[in-house]
Amino acid sequence: MKSMKYYIGVDLGTSSCKGILCDKDGNILRQKAVDYPVLYPQDGWTEQDPAGWLLAAKEILGVLSAGVEDKIAGLSIGGQMHGLVALDESDDVIRPAILWNDGRTEKETAYLNEIVGKEKLSALTGNIAFAGFTAPKLLWMRGNEPENFARIRKICLPKDYLAYKLTGVFSTDYSDASGTLLLDVANKCWSVEMCEICGVKPEWLPRLYESYEVTGRLLPEYGLPDCIVTAGAGDNAAAAIGTGTVRDGGCNISLGTSGTIFLSQDAFSVDPKNALHSFAHANGKWHLMGCILSAASCRKWWLEDIFGSTDYPTEEAEIAAAADSDVIFLPYLSGERSPHNDVSARGAFIGLAAQTTRGQMSRAVMEGVAFALRDCLEVAVSNGLRPTETNLCGGGAKSRIWRQIIADVLQMPVRILSTEQGPSFGGAMLAMVGAGEYATVKDAADAIIRVSETILPDPGKAARYDEKYRVFHALYPALKNMKSAASE
Repeated sequence: MKSMKYYIGVDLGTSSCKGILCDKDGNILRQKAVDYPVLYPQDGWTEQDPAGWLLAAKEILGVLSAGVEDKIAGLSIGGQMHGLVALDESDDVIRPAILWNDGRTEKETAYLNEIVGKEKLSALTGNIAFAGFTAPKLLWMRGNEPENFARIRKICLPKDYLAYKLTGVFSTDYSDASGTLLLDVANKCWSVEMCEICGVKPEWLPRLYESYEVTGRLLPEYGLPDCIVTAGAGDNAAAAIGTGTVRDGGCNISLGTSGTIFLSQDAFSVDPKNALHSFAHANGKWHLMGCILSAASCRKWWLEDIFGSTDYPTEEAEIAAAADSDVIFLPYLSGERSPHNDVSARGAFIGLAAQTTRGQMSRAVMEGVAFALRDCLEVAVSNGLRPTETNLCGGGAKSRIWRQIIADVLQMPVRILSTEQGPSFGGAMLAMVGAGEYATVKDAADAIIRVSETILPDPGKAARYDEKYRVFHALYPALKNMKSAASE
């Protein structure tokens, strides 16, 4: 009888690092999470010390592998995308990592889109510039910290910095590299011309792999002698693997700090308006993705920061008891990416009355996030993509009310999976493929992924939500025009 093998999946998130230990059937045997801080050196800036990622990973590996060190066959990481980790000739971190939700690059993003030109960017990479992408961060660093920029010898994405410290191998995968604006996504190679535009030397960039390909092994100091490491994936692609969103036309929605709608494709395509990202998928193919910058973070802001409470069950009860209202919430607390690409966008409540209740406002927060996701879905539909159902993952997916709102607003069934661990579960599956447990990512998904519940849309609410969505959709341009007029 073969000895049991175990697999570790790591989710290098924005506020914490999470890890799971599971067997080949996807049964989760152990899990561990370690928090670390986000730094806010200026308004709109978000940074992090990469040393915290490594400390968290070491603690997680120790807990997950205790007593079964020689049975750990593979590890892979799903990680927060777009972050800039710059290393010098000694492999020391030059400055704190600039994160995905950092808004300092408005000027650099405008330069890329308006001077270099969206058409050229799309032709070179399949995408236009967004403030969160890595290339604008490099331009900002070159213009504002030239002494630091001159020291660069390696450029890492967050999960790849962690993998480099764990394995000694300088690598990345196509899904994560897609969000740098330095990758020719269609041809899966670094774009020499984009490197020239950003002043990046090609030798600074890591070697590219498919997410399930083995890049190396854990270094001996970590005490896992038989543990291979695969290239891993950006967090959204890893989450899509973890929900089995691997077939052409498949859809996954993530309600994490940010929110995404992820549309799996067998063939590469580009949204003509570039409102959706055209990225590589962790299964070796591609996907279109819309990303809203504030999703579950809106609910956290509303309950914890505004009301000073963590009593989510009571809030759910208030929402369930609240009557329907005309209140609409714009969830642009950190600007917006898809489909507006506007770092200056801001949130708002519209339609308040003397009779408005806390429960109605709380429901409006959830509806606003769902409407923002529908904005992205409508772009996909205009491109001929019509998903018939969606998987749902992320912390916000734990709310039964929010699940139903998503189903009603998007007017499609929502599937909840029996195991929902987001990028860490997808990472474990990628490790299984790399270790030879399964031949392909699809084989792993077919064997492991199980649906626990399907939430059907309520036909009686469809017309009402269509009405509210039309109002929501008209508010962003109206408020933007009002703001522009006020500034003249």
